[in-house]
Amino acid sequence: MTVIIGTSGWQYRDWRGLFYPQKLPQRLWLEHHAEFFATVESNNAFYRLPERETFVKWRERTPPDYRWAVKASRFLTHIKRLREPEEPVARLMGRAEGLEQRLDTILLQLPPTLKADADLLRDCLAQFPGGTRVAVEPRHDSWWTDDIRALLERYGAALCWADRDEQPVAPLWRTADWGYLRFHHGFEAWRYRPETLQLWADRLATTYGDEDVLVYFNNDPGCAAIIDAVHFADAVRRTGGTPTRVPTAAQALGEAWAEGQKTPGVPV
Repeated sequence: MTVIIGTSGWQYRDWRGLFYPQKLPQRLWLEHHAEFFATVESNNAFYRLPERETFVKWRERTPPDYRWAVKASRFLTHIKRLREPEEPVARLMGRAEGLEQRLDTILLQLPPTLKADADLLRDCLAQFPGGTRVAVEPRHDSWWTDDIRALLERYGAALCWADRDEQPVAPLWRTADWGYLRFHHGFEAWRYRPETLQLWADRLATTYGDEDVLVYFNNDPGCAAIIDAVHFADAVRRTGGTPTRVPTAAQALGEAWAEGQKTPGVPV
């Protein structure tokens, strides 16, 4: 099992002086992220879909093995609520294709008030070009039916596994020959407990075998996402899986890590 580990976004100011060196200009943060991770989930596309030229520049600034997941615009998922998807999907793909082969997955995160509607989801998935990997993150319990599971399987779309407060918030269905997992926030100070990360690594190993899984940490406050990514890679290795590159603890926390080594009781 190959587990591609990254973070949901990279432009977080409170990472300065921790993951990002204090003197590193913000314009170089993407390059720094790509040095230590092999993937990122672009969350800003949800709020404001970048122009194609921006995606092209992101591709040019990152190495060939750097994968991108792009969160679909809220215009499609939250304003249109999947209705009339032709134009929004065409616009999304027309721009995101600026990433070329680096574009790995499109994430459809549905609003928590959107109840299950197989016809809406089917019409939306049908608009994506063949071969596009789409992960779907429903957030209303009405979606957990056999019909929805079969629909995802038919289109080769992955049900997004998600954790909130160290608990699964979706059934652990395998609906494609690849997986997608998002960590939203953990138990204390946004961090996850090691035993919870190990449990998720074990679940992935049991479900996906030799296939690949994209994993993103969305618990960005206080650099929790970076720290948990480091520990999750260790958990994956204990299952016999292969994680993509992550920082060391020292690289994740910079000077704070060094201070923690000197000060007993400071968590790193």
